[in-house]
Amino acid sequence: MRIRIVDAFTDRPFAGNPAGVLLLDAFPGDDWLQNVALEVNHAETAFAHPLPEGGDADWALRWFTPATEVALCGHATLATAHVLHSTGTHEGPVRFATRSGVLSATPREDGSITLDFPTARLTAVALPDGVAEALGATPLAAFDTGPNIGDLLVELADEKAVHALTPDHKALVAHSERGVIATARAEDPTRGYDFVSRCFFPRVGIDEDPVTGSAHTALAPYWSERLGRPDLTGLQASPRSGRVRTELRGERTLLSGRAVTVIEGELLVR
Repeated sequence: MRIRIVDAFTDRPFAGNPAGVLLLDAFPGDDWLQNVALEVNHAETAFAHPLPEGGDADWALRWFTPATEVALCGHATLATAHVLHSTGTHEGPVRFATRSGVLSATPREDGSITLDFPTARLTAVALPDGVAEALGATPLAAFDTGPNIGDLLVELADEKAVHALTPDHKALVAHSERGVIATARAEDPTRGYDFVSRCFFPRVGIDEDPVTGSAHTALAPYWSERLGRPDLTGLQASPRSGRVRTELRGERTLLSGRAVTVIEGELLVR
């Protein structure tokens, strides 16, 4: 059984967000899937298997962190689509049946892949007690991102404040269903990005996620409203770093990026 490690939302190895990808004939038991994800020990491992022709989707897709299954993952979806296309397993747009509905991934002539995801619904909330102390910075505003991704989105004063964060990950566990997205407007848009972010998900076993596609379904509407444009580029300023192009289309958000396969190997347990 082939297993691949793919760096997503980057065009070079050892950057972006790594994901494990396994193409299966069917899903084994949940314990097996979780154990493989723990063994791979990346932010997410994606498991996919083909579906019968003529349905609403082409492949079934699930995502597991080292600690739990998640309802939505952007970078592992991009990684799975990249594997399907780069190996010739699937040509053209691919539709995935997931816990978040049918998600599509479309290859582009420039080598990127565009994901079609549901837009997060943002609700302004009072900043929960303890969040500023856990982050080590005082947010300007806070928003609930809804049940689909389950994060607390906070805006900080500027890009430097996002880069400088050294949060208390144990303290952050109490403040959202999945984690905290910290963001700010880009200091200099001529550098090729409009906003920055960092994402902390210790509650699901990921202290800092390198590049989070699903978070951009909240970041896209947030910054599109403030910057007055539907098409934006976000820089996720983790140590590995990566860029996500976003296009807001009402109830749907398009996320575009590249991916690179860095490891192929054989999984010896079944």
